[in-house]
Amino acid sequence: MKNKILIIGGSGFVGSFLIDAIDYEDEVVNFDKKISQLHSNITIIGNILDKASIDLVMKDVKLVILLAAEHKDNVKPVKLYYDVNVKGTQNVLESMSDFNIKNIIFTSSVAVYGINKNFPNEESKLDPFNHYGKSKFQAEELIKEWTVKDPNRSGIIIRPTVIFGPRNRGNLYNLLEKIVTKKFVMIGAGKNKKSIAYVENVVSFIEYLMKKQTKGIIIYNYCDKPDLDMNQLVLTIRKISGFDRNFLRIPFWLGMIIGYTFDFFSIIFRKNFSISSVRVKKFCAKTNYNSKKLHSEFSPPYPIEEALRKTVSSEFIIKN
Repeated sequence: MKNKILIIGGSGFVGSFLIDAIDYEDEVVNFDKKISQLHSNITIIGNILDKASIDLVMKDVKLVILLAAEHKDNVKPVKLYYDVNVKGTQNVLESMSDFNIKNIIFTSSVAVYGINKNFPNEESKLDPFNHYGKSKFQAEELIKEWTVKDPNRSGIIIRPTVIFGPRNRGNLYNLLEKIVTKKFVMIGAGKNKKSIAYVENVVSFIEYLMKKQTKGIIIYNYCDKPDLDMNQLVLTIRKISGFDRNFLRIPFWLGMIIGYTFDFFSIIFRKNFSISSVRVKKFCAKTNYNSKKLHSEFSPPYPIEEALRKTVSSEFIIKN
């Protein structure tokens, strides 16, 4: 008999790779507010802010994988973070309770730890610094509360670091693009370490968790190892792209002035720019995380350099 797996938010970056990877001996349904460009045949349009629409897809579901989230920088209004990430999660959990569904895999974020922390693991203090991190923290608390109400429930929380790969247009893509097009400028000393995660590795881990028999709450940081500092990461990408020229380096204080200038222009022109003070801070922050728990039981299929190479070759035509 087929298991029915409900992926909420499967039209996005991670979800599209996950649907590609799932064993089709299982029945997969994608519930999303937008149609999937790759998997329209299994997509049902709905919104997690509308519990009634969630109820329509919950019948006979054995596992819910909750990927949907507001996660971009500078989402406006700010309450959208809490509406989608917190209230949306609450709606999903209430619907699961109504239909007696006991298993959920939830993608949270390392943003719950805050910024410039000392290599936090799953037991470290949570100290989110932005609305995204705060809303993910609140959603985690809802998952925990829901799980402990029934000893037969399973709540698996994954806290991934920044996820990259083909078709993604996030911060790491912007870094790759600047290096490949020879427009990269290093801000600061470049000694701050960064944990990153390759999408196909994350998806493989989710597949592993789908088959794992668990009860109660289990939390994992997701990071691919080894951690590279910004100098090492940039040099690795330069090597892959064949770009061996030196790049401009500016001090952190100058980068922040440029970031605040673009913040001002953003307000004046009511437009988001690729440069901001928040992005400069993130670029220069130490964001490496302890994922020993994950790696003690799971081996990601793609090493960091191979993952970066696959991404660069998929997204860019390299001109040396």
